[in-house]
Amino acid sequence: MNRLQLKKQLEHFFIEDLGYRDLTTDSIFDNRLGEVKFISKSDSYFCGQDVIKTGFHTMNPQIEVQLSVQDGDPINQGQTLAHAKGPIKDLLQAERVVLNLVQRMSGITTKTKIAVQLLNSQHTKISDTRKTTPGLRMLEKYAVTQGGGINHRFRLDDAVMIKDNHINFCGSISEAVKKVRENVGHMVKIEVEAENEPQVKEAIEAEVDCILLDNMDPNDLPNLLQLIPESILTEASGGISLEDLPKYTNLDLDVISLGCLTHQIEALDISVEVNL
Repeated sequence: MNRLQLKKQLEHFFIEDLGYRDLTTDSIFDNRLGEVKFISKSDSYFCGQDVIKTGFHTMNPQIEVQLSVQDGDPINQGQTLAHAKGPIKDLLQAERVVLNLVQRMSGITTKTKIAVQLLNSQHTKISDTRKTTPGLRMLEKYAVTQGGGINHRFRLDDAVMIKDNHINFCGSISEAVKKVRENVGHMVKIEVEAENEPQVKEAIEAEVDCILLDNMDPNDLPNLLQLIPESILTEASGGISLEDLPKYTNLDLDVISLGCLTHQIEALDISVEVNL
């Protein structure tokens, strides 16, 4: 994770939350010291150690932070995850933003862990997509990796992904691939989305780097996968739920990408308690 970017984002989040001043906390407290602790309310998996450390230190470098868990660790109901000690005003002004992010990231890590376990494959990897919350992509994609998943492209400039709309506007897969190769460098990977066997064959003929098998019944995939040479990576995506994953366990797929890992998330239940 890019900690410089994380610090910059946290500064923006704090400014958004604080406005001109914290009317409540500024009115009640002076320079008194206190402690807050993060406590899990369920059995799940944790993610957000850098958010806790960087978040409180961004609000006040003098705040002492002690973590009891690391990213990706299993956690139990009632377990203390972290302590932060320092001026009460700074603790209270930082804790909500930090907590919101940690709850969301831990929810993503937990869901990814479940997906990996349900797939139960030694070969096929679980991946995220670009279906992330605007402004939180780095954090959400990092949380996926801590759950045992891998990251798809982060942005549109990471790799070429020729989707159905590109193909429809351009006219064909082969023409779209041809135009891409005329305009990008040799280091850029090219993936093509295919919805049927003719498109799979056209993508193979175009010698793309990866073929995304979109919205296909898992029962139809074995025959298509036999057509695709080992030099081309294979990815399944579209309409795949966690409950569907066991159907893909024995397929010779390289990747299954799931948008639900980041856009259908229940934030983990974590509370913040105070000690004087």
